[in-house]
Amino acid sequence: MTELSRTSALASRHRELGSGLEDWNGMGTAWSYSTDPEKEHDAVRECAGLFDMSPLKKVHIRGVDALSVIDHTMTRDMSKVQAGHSAYSAVLSDAGTVSDDAIATNISGDEWLYCHGSGESMARLMASAEGRNVDIEFDDDLHNLALQGPKALDFLSPFCSGDLQGLRYFEHQAMQLFGHEVRISRTGYSGERGYEIFARSDVVGDIWDQIVGQGSEMGIMPASFTALDKVRIEAGLLFYGYDMTEEHTPWEVGLGFTVNPNKQNFRGQQQAMSSKGNERFTQAGLDVDFKDALVGGEVLLHDGNEVGVVNSPAWSHRLQKSLALAHVHPEVNVAGNQLEVKQEGGVVSATVSHLPFYDPTKSLTHA
Repeated sequence: MTELSRTSALASRHRELGSGLEDWNGMGTAWSYSTDPEKEHDAVRECAGLFDMSPLKKVHIRGVDALSVIDHTMTRDMSKVQAGHSAYSAVLSDAGTVSDDAIATNISGDEWLYCHGSGESMARLMASAEGRNVDIEFDDDLHNLALQGPKALDFLSPFCSGDLQGLRYFEHQAMQLFGHEVRISRTGYSGERGYEIFARSDVVGDIWDQIVGQGSEMGIMPASFTALDKVRIEAGLLFYGYDMTEEHTPWEVGLGFTVNPNKQNFRGQQQAMSSKGNERFTQAGLDVDFKDALVGGEVLLHDGNEVGVVNSPAWSHRLQKSLALAHVHPEVNVAGNQLEVKQEGGVVSATVSHLPFYDPTKSLTHA
């Protein structure tokens, strides 16, 4: 049994909802509830679903050299991220491969909040901080909830002291929610307009209870990581450890857009830039001719040759499709191309598809 080193302040609430609190990132995580994950999925797409995203690791970076540490760690030009804004970026190894992905939030120029999953961000930050005037603090008392869906704004606004309506994509603001001090960011992992709520462990339980209790009549409900996996795959969003690892370059996993070609002196820069154009495979979406989710790890064939592998599969009851995120050789990664999926019990066909599967123009998240 995996020994958990981290505990969510919401653990008892997750257990009451039927979760066994399986491990992710060292914390007991609500991978499932007693409710049907398809109903949770529906709530996210039609109303709003409430996720406990506290297993994400939160790190404070403070000091006069905070920006230089962030900028050396991340592939984007972080000097352009003003206070009140955030940015998503790849994090590279010295070899120019993907160590992690993360969101860095500029609190005040000399203070940043850095959120990441299961990759090597902390080690990369500490290495970048050597010789610099900066303090780096892992903060497991800071929890974060994500209310994702088309009614999230309408529900939260009456209970917020700040202008939630005016908060644009990847902006954030300190405010009060249900009378508690929080920071709300217009970000998420669902393909919907949504908000992430950062709150201390002593108040996050009340915030959860208020949202669940007062939001139920509107159709808001707690949503598990099983539902999260479905909506993020529909939205073409990557999960570190499944869709990317330190074996991959940013160009191979669709993160080239986070690499600023004019930026100098970030970790792995020379190696990453020299690897561009030499991709062994590229990120692809698959529409699979199958009435269930694939398992993951299936080999992909084209004209009898191995051309890729399935990484993240899901059955979308809303699209009535078996979907997958995959790595595919560049020469066959063309929308409409037919591939074969080699699985136990036989072979099924799959069509290469544009990403994202859901809301292709991303109009909902950017509205």
